[in-house]
Amino acid sequence: MNTTQYLETIIQELHGTVHSISEDEANHLVEAILAAKKVFVAGAGRSGFMGKSFVMRMMHMGIDAYAVGETVTANLEENDLLIVGTGSGETKTLIPIVEKAKSLGGTVAAVTLSPDSTIGKLADLKVILPGAPKDREEGNQYETIQPMGSLFEQTSLLFYDAVILRFMEKRELNTKQMYGKHANLE
Repeated sequence: MNTTQYLETIIQELHGTVHSISEDEANHLVEAILAAKKVFVAGAGRSGFMGKSFVMRMMHMGIDAYAVGETVTANLEENDLLIVGTGSGETKTLIPIVEKAKSLGGTVAAVTLSPDSTIGKLADLKVILPGAPKDREEGNQYETIQPMGSLFEQTSLLFYDAVILRFMEKRELNTKQMYGKHANLE
């Protein structure tokens, strides 16, 4: 295959994930974000990068949102929301963060492939995204030509963007209004 054929296949795989996502789970996440005073997002590796892009868009919408681990991240307080993006739900660095958020009275949402994982079980709400775990064995997982967790990570980025569109609709925001909060020192 050439590069554009690979791209076409990736797009087909992403298209196939759309109908696997629960609208109820997505709506619960939207409502939890709207109800929270502050929103925190955590993830490791590429899942973390997707989460940081979500934090950026929430900031553009005027939501008090933070990426866990950054020097400018605020403190989590009771009734704040922690969203954890994790394919496996077993990332050793994320489990203590989830436990700490729960001990502080925060609500935890897991965006994951693995609802029965440690993080999935700790979460107050879950959004199950399709994809394949990075350590999958051939023939027994979601079909993808992509390496490791790429399909989950791409799906999570697109899912987060769809959540932003729901916020824009609910808050009657448009791109021009959001651009007013875009960085201007670049």
